[in-house]
Amino acid sequence: MKQLLFLVICAGLFTTANAQQLKTPQPSTSQTIKQDFGLGTIELSYSRPNMKGRKIFGDLVPFNDVWRTGANSATTLTFTDDVTIGGTKIAPGKYGLLSIPSATEWTLIITKQTDVTSPAAYKQENDVVRVKVKPVMLPKNVETFTATLANITNSSCDLQLSWEKTLVSLKITTEVDSKVMAQIAEAMKTEKPPYYSAAVYYADNGKDLNQALVWFEKAVEQSPNAYWVHYQRAKALAKAGKKAEALESSKKSMQLAKEQKNNDYVKLNEKLQKELK
Repeated sequence: MKQLLFLVICAGLFTTANAQQLKTPQPSTSQTIKQDFGLGTIELSYSRPNMKGRKIFGDLVPFNDVWRTGANSATTLTFTDDVTIGGTKIAPGKYGLLSIPSATEWTLIITKQTDVTSPAAYKQENDVVRVKVKPVMLPKNVETFTATLANITNSSCDLQLSWEKTLVSLKITTEVDSKVMAQIAEAMKTEKPPYYSAAVYYADNGKDLNQALVWFEKAVEQSPNAYWVHYQRAKALAKAGKKAEALESSKKSMQLAKEQKNNDYVKLNEKLQKELK
């Protein structure tokens, strides 16, 4: 009898162990996006519920209530560099993203709380910034709740939230130019100054073009066979109105690109030379 009881218990434990190993798809899948931005990164983590034929805003997601802006766990944003949202400078760190939807206006909230999964857990005193945004109506339904970072430039991007036929967007900015200029100033004091990178930054961002050309000359001395250096120098010379010198630099770039079998730069130089003639 004792032996039979032992076997029954073992069978039960075996069944339980097997049940614990069962894996099924998440009803609301999780997603983490890591985006290079400015001189740092933004990481967005959230869960993605589906419509499944349901009415979303004003029903499943009530109007005028705090929403976790996703499903399951809290939605979070992590910044590795200073950013500005709604006129408020935000230090590097991890923050919660909450929202209060309504038919005509949403309130997007960046909070110090990173664990809010229900309205009851939210404490307004932990807000870092609140921004009011207007929803945009989409022509077609977005079945799966989607958060993304779009319209990315060196110093700005948009956090976009879309679900059902609603899209809202939050502008995020960061200071880049003063930091890069400070880096260049320090780097030029070193034994091996980054002439090429500094020259490209100056030429592309409306800085002193004559200084950029001086640095391009030194970059060519550092890497005489670098076709990309000659190409960027040619572009800067063209911008400075020195077409003959630009054409000469572009031809050198094309020659080196052909020798090193880089057809992309061959085509770039062909296009530039047409513009210079």
